[in-house]
Amino acid sequence: MHSDSSILSKINNTVELLADSTSYNSVCREHRLGEPVPSSEKLGTIVNMIREILFPGFFGNTSLRPNTVRHYMGVYLDELFTLLSEQILAGLCFECEDRKSIDFKEQEKYAQSLAADFIAFLPEIRRILVTDVEIAFVGDPAAKSRGEVIYCYPAVRAISNYRIAHRLMQLGVPLIPRIISEMAHSETGIDIHPKAEIGESFTIDHGTGVVIGSTCIIGNNVKLYQGVTLGAKSFPLDEQGNPIKGVPRHPIVEDNVIIYAQATILGRIRIGHDSVIGGNVWVTNNVAPNSKVLQFKARESSFKDGAGI
Repeated sequence: MHSDSSILSKINNTVELLADSTSYNSVCREHRLGEPVPSSEKLGTIVNMIREILFPGFFGNTSLRPNTVRHYMGVYLDELFTLLSEQILAGLCFECEDRKSIDFKEQEKYAQSLAADFIAFLPEIRRILVTDVEIAFVGDPAAKSRGEVIYCYPAVRAISNYRIAHRLMQLGVPLIPRIISEMAHSETGIDIHPKAEIGESFTIDHGTGVVIGSTCIIGNNVKLYQGVTLGAKSFPLDEQGNPIKGVPRHPIVEDNVIIYAQATILGRIRIGHDSVIGGNVWVTNNVAPNSKVLQFKARESSFKDGAGI
């Protein structure tokens, strides 16, 4: 049995160790009084609200009818503006290196301006997502309706998060786009960097294990299957041995390309339009338009009594 004093001593000792600044300097961030903190929980609420706005009647608890849509859109957008402005401000504050010299009120106004710009772009995000839903529905014989695609397909959730995060990144919002994309990664197993550029009518069948790097450029009408990696080779280093950032390192995939399961495509190479990349292949060189890249055909061999293996 441990005495009360022994337990208290252990707790007090742990407090001292954890409060020692040398142990947390590299993993601690000090916040100014009143400064908002990025919140995955609040961003989850924001993403769910945007999904409800983009796909009326599919997400949330509101039963929408034609005569109520305008009212609910006004209510949702008003609430979205407030929540999103706060989280954008949190991202801006997080990015500031010299926060003492920043005018907090000006930052707050800037965050509200960015939130308004994002909200103004929502009709375009919806238009593009409609093309994504349509190509998923048309391309999958198992899909009985577009509603089934919207409700059930992980690609719709991951691509929705990507298109939300991508627009925020285009507007210059720091950190928040990465959190939103990683939320989809955790939820679906699909990892799309928000900086990647992806065209319309994009779909991912099944989806688990897909990786799309930050400098990828993907055209229109592209379909990926599970386990596809659009990644980079080893990173170039500077004179001090540190990775050089911002260099285009990921593939360019042109229009009307299909990439089958577990294909790995690495480096700043170009996959030409109307090409098919077969499953389980490794591609590190350019592929001409209208090409097929496939594995060698499997050979049939028969063995008797374990011989020949």
